[in-house]
Amino acid sequence: MLKNILGRIYALYALLLFATTMLIVFIPIWIASFWPEPTPSAFFVGLGRWWMNIYLPLIGCPAKLKGQEYFAPGQTYVIVCNHNALMDIPITTGYVPGANKTLAKASMAKIPLFSVLYKIGSILVDRSNEASRKQSVVDMKHALSLGIHMLLYPEGTRNRTPEPLKAFYDGAFALAIDTQTPLMPSLLFNTRKIQPPGKTFFAWPHPIHFHILPPIPTTGMTREDLPALKEKVFKIMWDYYTTNQEL
Repeated sequence: MLKNILGRIYALYALLLFATTMLIVFIPIWIASFWPEPTPSAFFVGLGRWWMNIYLPLIGCPAKLKGQEYFAPGQTYVIVCNHNALMDIPITTGYVPGANKTLAKASMAKIPLFSVLYKIGSILVDRSNEASRKQSVVDMKHALSLGIHMLLYPEGTRNRTPEPLKAFYDGAFALAIDTQTPLMPSLLFNTRKIQPPGKTFFAWPHPIHFHILPPIPTTGMTREDLPALKEKVFKIMWDYYTTNQEL
């Protein structure tokens, strides 16, 4: 009972500090939103990294990074990452080297103030609308053509199961193959411990690890190679996670 009470107090502290620090970075990000891409995305990510470097230690969740050297200068990647908690998005966005975007629910852009950050850092999609889904693919391909990495969560939604990963959807792998862009696996550790699934408004401090794994080339691949590519990446991420889950 004591931990449940303290966890909710901590969650409130983390939320209030997030909102306060967001207000500090909001104005420069809002100004940058008027520039043509990829400048807003690059500025947003650079400022976001600074933001997370301050915010995460203040809430007792410092980020420990590994594998950023796999990003080759001038190369754009489709990055796939596991997804366990709401805080995954600002962490991955801030710590991927270079401008990057993720795919996000269009409904989130309706939140006042937060919408500005969401629109810069994301490509918005209404998954219930076929036209919106098709347009999101066009927008992701355009982002890659501008040198902006696409960071996607192939599990689709947060993993609330006891397994290390949920089954992957095809989208990220189809995007990498269609654009002949290298696909880069990555893994977050411990965000599930910070925000346990099934607990409402509860959090607990814990260091976070964000590991980038070696990229997989897609040059010469076609859609016929998609199942094998998806299976290969799933196995790589599963094996790495289960080997390192005690971090």
